[in-house]
Amino acid sequence: MTLFTTELWERFSYYGMRAILLLYLTDQAHGLGLGESLGQAVVSIYGASVYLLSVLGGWFADRVFGARRTVLYGGTVIVAGHLCLALPSTGPAYAGIALVALGTGLLKPNVSTMVGALYEQGDTRRDSAFSIFYMGINIGSFSAPFVVGFLRREFGFHVAFAAAAVGMTLALVAYLLGRRTLHGRGDTPPNPLTAADRPTMIKVSAAVLALLAVVFAWSAWRSGGVGPRPVVDAISYVCFLAPIAYFVMLLRSPLVTPVERQRVRAYIPLFVAAMLFFMLFEQAATTLTTFAASRTQLDLFGIEISPEFFQSVNPFSIVVLAPVFAVIWIRLGDRGPSIGQKFATGLLLAGMSFAVMALASSVAGDHLASPLWLVAVYVIQTLGELFLSPVGLAATTVLAPRAFLSQMMALWFLAPAAGQAITAQLVQATEDASDTAYFGGLAVVTILVAIVVFALAPWIRRHTNVRDSADIRETS
Repeated sequence: MTLFTTELWERFSYYGMRAILLLYLTDQAHGLGLGESLGQAVVSIYGASVYLLSVLGGWFADRVFGARRTVLYGGTVIVAGHLCLALPSTGPAYAGIALVALGTGLLKPNVSTMVGALYEQGDTRRDSAFSIFYMGINIGSFSAPFVVGFLRREFGFHVAFAAAAVGMTLALVAYLLGRRTLHGRGDTPPNPLTAADRPTMIKVSAAVLALLAVVFAWSAWRSGGVGPRPVVDAISYVCFLAPIAYFVMLLRSPLVTPVERQRVRAYIPLFVAAMLFFMLFEQAATTLTTFAASRTQLDLFGIEISPEFFQSVNPFSIVVLAPVFAVIWIRLGDRGPSIGQKFATGLLLAGMSFAVMALASSVAGDHLASPLWLVAVYVIQTLGELFLSPVGLAATTVLAPRAFLSQMMALWFLAPAAGQAITAQLVQATEDASDTAYFGGLAVVTILVAIVVFALAPWIRRHTNVRDSADIRETS
């Protein structure tokens, strides 16, 4: 129950902040007063940073601290970030956003790793433990928008951010009190950094920091000064370049066999599909929040609602629909869809959700749209998530070259990072476009790419030697 409680409150903290961050950034009276498109870009790059830093979090757990201490340090940094956001000042606010992104990156990939480490492979309790763990995730992510949204509406942004800090503090308390129940799991790094490795790592770290400094300086020069925009641009470039560098490394490495190289090539369209899916899916915190706040009737069946409340639809739908999908896949067995078909279906549903958004905007015109439009959009996106997201990590494991398993797992985290980086640039480039044109354009592009992935599904199947989802489940 230690990790269940920790993850429940950590997700409460994360989704609570995510629900109100854009509203805070763009509020002219009580927030930072950013323009709508720049605020959306900052939120997108915050989300991208979480996934980008998850790669770093996994590395620290594997090579330096071990999972247990990395989770503890990450949680502490998150609390510090939320406390900065609870202060009524601009400077601490940006520091708070950066700290929460860093802390979440340290914590996010390692809590689930510790759950898996508690049980031996094949232990029948393992699946039950993960079921309880994911229940904690959904309870936290479902309740946070309601609680934090209510506090924001009644008492202001800083009280709401303080509530997120309290949630993360409770997670840390539960984690520290339950340390004995972890039986030493995650106390030591599985592949510790040796004395011989350190000079190389120092050189690599210095080179990366120098590159980041150059990218930021160039972005600041292009933007005409230091501020949120060059930070958004610099992190966007890193998110674009990192997966390209990973694929080039994998395809050129002499440690990768010809068969493994074919599998890496087959993984590229899956990565692109995942990137585009998360580009749309993660706009729950940006463009969909703006639509909820400014173009939606905030009244559902006579009950006043806050724009944050819509972000609870996805975790609620996951709880309802995930068991249904599990039964369907079990009954289909070998007749189930292939990896490529699942990815394509998930992407198609994401595109359809934005087509619904375009229709909602067009039908509403100059009036406020019914809240049921947004509810429908979130349900459709959840269906897409259930097709694509659960199989993603498992497919990555199956297709990874033997010598680069950890790097392939890191590559999977870069798909949502790159997707949100695209959003950060797109919302600024399309600032003057109507909602109908914006959502409709993305819907068309996404659906076309989904059709291409459907067409490539037989080729992906041949090159991966993985027939269907049943094969994936056996390796996950």
